[in-house]
Amino acid sequence: MKTILLFLSFMSIVTFNVYSKEKKEVNLYSYRQEFLLKPFLKVFEQKTGIKVNVFFTKKGLIERLKNEGKNTPADAILTVDIGNLSKIANLGLFQPFESKVVSENIPSKFRHEKNLWVGLSARARIIYYSKDRVSPKDLQSYKDLTSKKFKGKICSRSGLHNYNLALVSSMIFHHGEEYSLKWAKEVKANLARKPQGNDRSQVKAIAEGLCDLALGNTYYMGKMLENPKQRTWAASAGIFFPDQKGVGTHVNLSGAGITKYAKNKENAIKLIEFLSGDLAQHMYAQVNHEYPLKKNVNLSLIVQSFGKMQDGITKGSFKQDLVSLPKLGNLREKAIKVMQRAGFN
Repeated sequence: MKTILLFLSFMSIVTFNVYSKEKKEVNLYSYRQEFLLKPFLKVFEQKTGIKVNVFFTKKGLIERLKNEGKNTPADAILTVDIGNLSKIANLGLFQPFESKVVSENIPSKFRHEKNLWVGLSARARIIYYSKDRVSPKDLQSYKDLTSKKFKGKICSRSGLHNYNLALVSSMIFHHGEEYSLKWAKEVKANLARKPQGNDRSQVKAIAEGLCDLALGNTYYMGKMLENPKQRTWAASAGIFFPDQKGVGTHVNLSGAGITKYAKNKENAIKLIEFLSGDLAQHMYAQVNHEYPLKKNVNLSLIVQSFGKMQDGITKGSFKQDLVSLPKLGNLREKAIKVMQRAGFN
């Protein structure tokens, strides 16, 4: 097995090295799905003449980068989840980079304090609820998911998925491990089924009457409404932003950084500058239904329909928990232990 993995890694390096003969290129490792990136990268290539070679994977990217060391072909990393960004930075696999363009585009609260990575878009971890069976008046915070009146009525993806771990990390930051453990145990007791599927699967389960509530990311609603086969799922569910009277709704970031051994650093900086700029930020909002981090970029009409709330990432948006955001990555291991102790899965 090790021989096969080493061979595959070698072949990927050979593939990238074929591209390296070109004068203008950048090699990108990405946890973000390629179909989400293509519209952005096509425009970048047209505007700059810099070819972007993408290696996409659902898992193992950080381990791959670590094992490749100085031989990695990767110049930049693009990933969802601040936990991944923090882990790569803590492993010493990012290098700091300076960019006046990035600093002007993205507020400092969404950038690493030593310029090791920068956030590019945000998503909120909200509560999806059945419009037919649940009144939003019965919801205020994530703690409501522990209420006995919702026993057997909650659906969730794996408790060890990055999105749920980030949420639990924020709880640990604000309330401590014991509170978070109690929350996880009580939510588990209210589950309608064993954790499974992705966020869209939970909304589908609401539409089918298998459950009444689920945790999910905001942008999935936009993607479902655009999909003719999934519109009925989306139509069955409402979106609720928890903790608007408290610390705010939990948010997570997608972001990028430059690898320690980048061979096309300047081109990598240009790519990140592009992704932080008006056009790409507009595309994050309109194509992916995410929250752009650059100020004065309009939300998609679907996201605007979620309802306007107070002081947020974008003018007129909901109140977010930004206080815990810089600490989420460092609390990931504790969050894993909490979910394991709770036997969530």
